[in-house]
Amino acid sequence: MKTHVENFFVYLENERGLSARTLTAYQRDLDHLLQYLEEEEIDQPAAVTQHHIRAFIAQRHRQGLSGKSLQRLLSAIRSLFRWMLREGTAEHNPATPVRAPKSPRHLPATLDADSIGQLLEIPCDTPLAIRDKAIMELFYSSGLRLSELAELRWEQLDLASGMVTVTGKGNRTRMVPVGRMASEALLEWRKARANFASFEEPHVFVSQRGNPIAVRTIQTRIRHWAKHQGIPQNIYPHLLRHSFASHMLESSGDLRAVQELLGHADISTTQIYTHLDFQHLAKVYDKAHPRAKKK
Repeated sequence: MKTHVENFFVYLENERGLSARTLTAYQRDLDHLLQYLEEEEIDQPAAVTQHHIRAFIAQRHRQGLSGKSLQRLLSAIRSLFRWMLREGTAEHNPATPVRAPKSPRHLPATLDADSIGQLLEIPCDTPLAIRDKAIMELFYSSGLRLSELAELRWEQLDLASGMVTVTGKGNRTRMVPVGRMASEALLEWRKARANFASFEEPHVFVSQRGNPIAVRTIQTRIRHWAKHQGIPQNIYPHLLRHSFASHMLESSGDLRAVQELLGHADISTTQIYTHLDFQHLAKVYDKAHPRAKKK
């Protein structure tokens, strides 16, 4: 089993092109599976049954794993056996009939439009501030993931037509509009960027040393500006993506379009924003309807 798992990771990295973060999660989950199978003295795929997988999931549940983590764990196991079936090294997929316990669905946090405006009105009096404004404007303008923005190269940006091309999860490429304010901020950053890096460096966002900017740096700088602008809420990159999605859906009502903009493979992932939109409508109703107002 260990050899099969090692070969599976070669496939994930070279053929599927999964991100380092996703590969690490798969590695962690499948290491736990291998440890369990070793304790059960099982070393061949054919010997693994759905009862073993169910018992393994139950064990991890007792150890404190949430429903969401167990679902991810099952997904990794299903993917492993699906690959082995394709390679002819397994005869069945024992994880297919196993279901993880459901966990309560938490709605993502968002910022309202006024708070977004407050965050983005930072004083651009230094090259670092100009860079940070361009980062935050692009997050909110185009709903990019943190990894997509950190790895962004100039060749992916077409500011003349206001578009950016990114490759997200599952190696899926999409084109997303870049708004006017974000385009202007990026043009200002391109001028100021000469303070840090030469034009030969292909990455859009760089550190003070001229290297591609680190994910941690982006997170730290956004928290810094939120505090500077007097926003008490915990601000992080994905919050800007959530806000982008929620505001787009609230204004357009077009779930399919928001799915495409976010790069979600499954529309059920995007549907969580309809719950946010409903909350907004419910608040409006409670305030406005004569029979709903509190006396």
